[in-house]
Amino acid sequence: MSAWTPDSWTTKPIKQDVTFPDPEAFNAVVSSPPLVCPEEVLNLREQLRKVALGEAFLLQGGDCAELFDYCAAGPIEDKLKVLLQMSLVLIWGAGIPVVRIARMAGQYAKPRSSPYESVNGQQIMSFRGDNVNGFDPSERIPDPQRLLSAYFHSAATLNYVRALLSGGFADLHDPMAWNLDHVRHDHVRGEYQSIVNQLLQSLDFMRTIGVDRGESQPALNTADIFMSHEGLILEYEQALTRQQQARGAPQADWFNLGTHFLWIGDRTRQLDGAHIEYFRGIKNPIGIKCGPSLDPAELVRLLAIVDSDREPGKVTLITRYGAGKIENHLPAHIEAVRAAGHCVVWACDPMHGNTESTPTGVKTRHVDNIMAEIKQAIAIHSRLGSRLNGIHLELTGERVTECVGGSMELSATDLAQNYRTFCDPRLNYHQSLDIAFLIAQHYKESRSN
Repeated sequence: MSAWTPDSWTTKPIKQDVTFPDPEAFNAVVSSPPLVCPEEVLNLREQLRKVALGEAFLLQGGDCAELFDYCAAGPIEDKLKVLLQMSLVLIWGAGIPVVRIARMAGQYAKPRSSPYESVNGQQIMSFRGDNVNGFDPSERIPDPQRLLSAYFHSAATLNYVRALLSGGFADLHDPMAWNLDHVRHDHVRGEYQSIVNQLLQSLDFMRTIGVDRGESQPALNTADIFMSHEGLILEYEQALTRQQQARGAPQADWFNLGTHFLWIGDRTRQLDGAHIEYFRGIKNPIGIKCGPSLDPAELVRLLAIVDSDREPGKVTLITRYGAGKIENHLPAHIEAVRAAGHCVVWACDPMHGNTESTPTGVKTRHVDNIMAEIKQAIAIHSRLGSRLNGIHLELTGERVTECVGGSMELSATDLAQNYRTFCDPRLNYHQSLDIAFLIAQHYKESRSN
């Protein structure tokens, strides 16, 4: 295999690329300071190693496609709140720590099935995310200045997240409100309330006996929340790739210091492609989306390239099949990875394979199908002596109406109330908690048996 450099990907064929009219605009990003530090990246690698070994659980979630407008106090706080509350429920159920990774501070680009779409009878470029072009049909020409805007919006988001966490936003001594009035059925509300009551009782007990505060229990005072996005626009990723030596490390390594974690999409994981070439050289932990089109033998060859040292947790396999297809594909993928000797994080993305349209053409997802894929993933891993290590969700902490079903029992006619996504439908705050309660109940019952 040829030597790797931050720009060696330019010698490979590329999918989902964008042609910007002024390539020199990338120089402004190149000269900008990093957004994260190598020590944070290595911290996440260590935490994901524990996830791969079954000693922790991964919760990854956030917007399908961030907009620059989401770089505001309210949306940032709402996403952190739902991730923190979900992780608390999961910790209670699974009995192990939860590693939190947000799809934030950089998830501005999106792959599309077609580079063009028809709007009012005219063919225009598809919306590729705020760091490429605008959603308004008059703003569809790629603008390289948007890459610099993406950098500054990412920096501002990260800055506010760090300020919130250091200021006590994640302090469990000041528990967040657990309002379950949205749950339609009394039986389901009772089950959820029972979990919340046990959580609060546990916190009260620790407070009473005095083991809940101070340096001895830092997990109760703050939380690690790492940032992630799809590594799609490689010019941007290259610009934030730096060779640095982390404190205590024996040598300098190449890090993408624009985020902590990047993943390769289902459309850009070609063995001889530019994205795989770029990802194989960075020290960051990485994800690979695995859909029905991924042959098990191809998956093994992918892992041989990006995880040649077989390091536990270096790679997170984010499976996205659909509730009706998971049984046909996940078992073969598990067996192939095991036979090849890789210790990966297995994460279920139950969103992308379960997208559908209403009779009126509105894109949505049904919470029942999302839950069904998670349940099947848990069962398949258990049957094969493996373990589901985490979930990867498109969600928001806001009260949107984009997915149907859940404890709110939203129907297709309810979608128009607050349908706000510019790309794929997201779980709202309440539906996200539904998913957390489901997984927590399963692992709680498993530990009791």
